[in-house]
Amino acid sequence: MPKLVLVVDDDPVQRRILEETIKRLGYDTKAAQGGEQALQILESSDQPIALVLLDLVMPGLDGMEVLRRVAQNPSAPPVIVQTANGSIDAAITAMRAGAVDFVVKPTSPERLEVSIKSALKIEALQGEIARLKKKAEGTLTFSDLIIRGEAMHRVIALGRRAAASDIPVLIEGESGVGKELIARAIQGESERKARPFVTVNCGAIPENLVESILFGHEKG
Repeated sequence: MPKLVLVVDDDPVQRRILEETIKRLGYDTKAAQGGEQALQILESSDQPIALVLLDLVMPGLDGMEVLRRVAQNPSAPPVIVQTANGSIDAAITAMRAGAVDFVVKPTSPERLEVSIKSALKIEALQGEIARLKKKAEGTLTFSDLIIRGEAMHRVIALGRRAAASDIPVLIEGESGVGKELIARAIQGESERKARPFVTVNCGAIPENLVESILFGHEKG
């Protein structure tokens, strides 16, 4: 599913141009004609907003105030601000307030594409760092996982059911599909989260020793 970009601009012509440009770059779009509407969409959108393209100068709730409110949410999407030629200082102020980049109106499709790709890469890296930190701390949950496709939604639903119980769980799948991540998420959302997460490479254990290593043994 293409990532969703929220375009916030009070100028209807500029808003439509940006929407069409972003769609040609391969992303979905939603539009807001002002700051209040943008905040409402961010809170209630069915599809997660991957990026916000935000005009700074708008009547009512302006872009700078929207940015300040968005920056208060650690899980908020990255924000690229739009500025006119004469307001570069405002763009720099916006970046200090949490924006990841700024573009000057009118924005060329090439410049917009570079800015969007860079912002999404930064967001992906930050998300991966956060997941690795939670994984190391044993606090990874299903909310931290990136889910694509209906099959994975079913996996997450089953994982949450497993996390709500204390029964042993067997996770099967091909190499590289994320079995350990699911196991860590089950641990992170269950009463097991206070216990150590121990990984054992059973393929490296001689067959006659597997049972004793996993479950213990008594001499004789």
